Amino acid sequence: MKSNLITKWPEKVTNRAMLRAVGYKTNDFYKNQIGVASTWSNLTPCNNHINILAKAVEYSINNNNCKSTIFNTITVSDGISNGNIGMKYSLISREIISNSIETVCNAQSFDGLICIGGCDKNIPGCILGICKLNIPSIFLYSGTILPGKNRTDIVSVFESLGKFFSKKINKNELEIVEKESIIGSGSCGGLYTANSMAIVAEILGISIPNSSLKNAQSINKILDCLNIGKLINNLLIEKIKPSDIINKNSILESLKIISLLGGSTNCILHLLSIINILKIDIDLKKISEVTNNLPTISDLKPSGKFFISDLINAGGIQKFLKFLIEINIIKGNNITVTGKTLKDNLKNIKINYFNKILKDLNFPLKKTNQIKILFGNISINGSIAKISGKEGEIFIGKALVFNSEEEAIYFIYNNNIIKKSIIVIRYEGPKGGPGMREMLTPTSALIGKGIKNDVALITDGRFSGGSHGFVVGHICPEAYEKGNISIINNNDLIIIDTKNNFINLFLNKKNILNRKKNLIIINNLSIGILNLYRKFSLKSSKGASFDYE
Repeated sequence: MKSNLITKWPEKVTNRAMLRAVGYKTNDFYKNQIGVASTWSNLTPCNNHINILAKAVEYSINNNNCKSTIFNTITVSDGISNGNIGMKYSLISREIISNSIETVCNAQSFDGLICIGGCDKNIPGCILGICKLNIPSIFLYSGTILPGKNRTDIVSVFESLGKFFSKKINKNELEIVEKESIIGSGSCGGLYTANSMAIVAEILGISIPNSSLKNAQSINKILDCLNIGKLINNLLIEKIKPSDIINKNSILESLKIISLLGGSTNCILHLLSIINILKIDIDLKKISEVTNNLPTISDLKPSGKFFISDLINAGGIQKFLKFLIEINIIKGNNITVTGKTLKDNLKNIKINYFNKILKDLNFPLKKTNQIKILFGNISINGSIAKISGKEGEIFIGKALVFNSEEEAIYFIYNNNIIKKSIIVIRYEGPKGGPGMREMLTPTSALIGKGIKNDVALITDGRFSGGSHGFVVGHICPEAYEKGNISIINNNDLIIIDTKNNFINLFLNKKNILNRKKNLIIINNLSIGILNLYRKFSLKSSKGASFDYE
């Protein structure tokens, strides 16, 4: 056992004495040591119940011939940090989470690991930590929140602010939305980033079957915790590691699923980061080959009508997965944390997934995919669009340029925007921000003002899973690295074509080069870990994680 480095008698008697002080008994030193990485905090409803789940996981592990030790890592609330400088720290928190898990587990010489996450960056942060450690591990999702009053949620609040500034609702109505939209514990309730990444984790095989779609405040989520001890013990016996589970095939299949469902664009960013850590041969061009021709079959928020809790009540996702295996869209042949393949895990599930939320593939909600990988002279290394289709598939308009999110938000709230404008928000990339902020506040403001079908928005930043409209993010190269987004001027003509998957500025190469000669790069204030991230972050097309090489 790896943990002999801290438990072996008599050489490690000092280590054992320290462990006795935190509750270890003599027989505990001869068991596999399992770290339980908890992202609990009272910062956000996504995570404020995880301490309860961690204690249930601890109980399960200790009753399955192993010894558990709970430790905490950080979380950053995307919902609270959105629209301000705090969002610069959101994506960085993914790196801090993965590095802190790696640090503690190696320092404590754990034999195995359970990670429990809720908010958006918890899930990829935990999975990245799991990948770097490569010891038997399981990720456990903390579950989704239930809708608020009148079927509202966090995105309802963001969009209500746009309505307030455009005088569609008054102060009292806005306050009611604030008070009644977010009630209880759990991650934001649509197919936003947390729920999208939870589904990804299940398809990757690193989480318990059918655990991605559970209400946070439910007995079923506690049952997941109580079943986990047996699973981690089996992984240790069978010597199954994350590198046996997460591979090229499981990643490509997770991309197919999240594309069919119309999930968060952040999933691609996070999967690119996992791909980079595991040195798997997949890039944006390969992702576009796999996903661009798939239909959209789910009517889930943000662009649809339904919450994840509605999908849970309609039977969840397992029948849908089995159907996809039956029609050969995915194979399901990759090993999972059960020691069985995804296909074997679904053996006893009956096919009959069709419901008002997940449509028949022959009669999809949209014949093309919501998530599109676009290339062109604005994004030579690629960009990621999220287009529901309700806004059309081709957008030609004149640029309205802002050099920060704050500039754009102020303008949107206080001005009328001309139809067919393409809002350009730049210097928000991994290095330029630094931090690659989400643009949920400006996209929600456009929706709240009722003009989302009249304008488009492009950025070298990224989007929340709750963003929708005609939006293109992750533009690479970013403005800070002299990407062509940096030389766009007001009233320049831009075309976004999601049928043919390109985004271009109507400017020839000679004029682009001439503009770059006089380009002055904006250098946003960068301190502490933001400065570290600016120096060592990879491009968004590589996942925007730290470059560890």
